[in-house]
Amino acid sequence: VSRDSHIDPVGSLVGQRGVRVSTVMSELGGEKIDIIEWSPNTKQFIEDALSPARVLSVLITNEEEKQAKVDVAADQQSLAIGRGGQNVRLAAKLTGWRIDIQSSGTPEGAGEKAEAEVKTEAPKEDNEIKKKDETEKPAEEIKKPPEEKETPEETKETK
Repeated sequence: VSRDSHIDPVGSLVGQRGVRVSTVMSELGGEKIDIIEWSPNTKQFIEDALSPARVLSVLITNEEEKQAKVDVAADQQSLAIGRGGQNVRLAAKLTGWRIDIQSSGTPEGAGEKAEAEVKTEAPKEDNEIKKKDETEKPAEEIKKPPEEKETPEETKETK
């Protein structure tokens, strides 16, 4: 930890023209990484962890249980959440806080309701998939190549 205000911690990690960070990325098999600066201010740290999404506000809902509600613009919600919830999950792991993302255009509680609906519909989809699997033909029947049939010309030639 450096106390010198003239040292840029992110720049030190990235290196000149990204040399250091590109080496790390190549070691990770080309995985993209985001580098953020740690902050003792919890709200700022959570906001930075969700970058590049632009956060409108961070509300600490329960400090003892480390829960926070983050308000983002409607056009930034998918970026803050990420594909399959990856961005918000990584931000929560990095900060140690449970983070709930809510769009500024979403009415109060609607985000939680939408989350609950997804959870109740997921098992239903699994049942539908199982029903389809039971009624479909086994894979062996589908993958078998059609048997070659002799044409009338071929049968005449062979006889």
